[in-house]
Amino acid sequence: MPWNEDINRIRQALAGPPPSHDELLILRRLDGTPLRPFTPPPDITPRRSAALLLLFPHDNDLYIPLTVRSSRVTTHRGEVSLPGGGIDPDDNGAVGAALREAHEEIGVDPTDIEVLGALTTFYIPPSNNYLTPIVGFHAAGFVPNHDPEEVEHVFTVPLSSLFDPATIREEIWERNGIPMRVPFFALNGYKVWGATALLLSEFVARLRQAGWGR
Repeated sequence: MPWNEDINRIRQALAGPPPSHDELLILRRLDGTPLRPFTPPPDITPRRSAALLLLFPHDNDLYIPLTVRSSRVTTHRGEVSLPGGGIDPDDNGAVGAALREAHEEIGVDPTDIEVLGALTTFYIPPSNNYLTPIVGFHAAGFVPNHDPEEVEHVFTVPLSSLFDPATIREEIWERNGIPMRVPFFALNGYKVWGATALLLSEFVARLRQAGWGR
């Protein structure tokens, strides 16, 4: 299998120590301090959830499918995300939930996915989700078949594009009367920000720590 070496390096990177917060694309106040907590406040019971960062080979690179959320969903409408959702009792944890949600949202067969590891679990205050990102590999050619109720559109980006400094931008936004620094990946005409930018930047930082992209 031609991707064995790369997949093994990714697996090792996921098993290593997490990167510092300074390496992550996170929402910050104008003074540079993080805008949101990474763990739920003690008086909050969050919804445990999972997402799938899926890698598949194409054109001598590894690609990642991203979804544009439908206007019909209750939270994060129109935003770019990874397939994911709440962990159900029958899911057997975050891995099972991530695979199930990917099947429901973008039509990928869970039996075709090799699970490589996980990124850091973090809290998303607007939706009260405590999210565990799972990383998987799909060796065959992947053609998305999305659910229009949850997903408006699916597009794919090469992993190499996430290492390109030109794709990383920052703007000052105001939300709920609070000005904040919003870093994002500029990909396929979309601003990939918030939780999705955070977990993608952690994935990139882990790969950099393992020597990827040098």
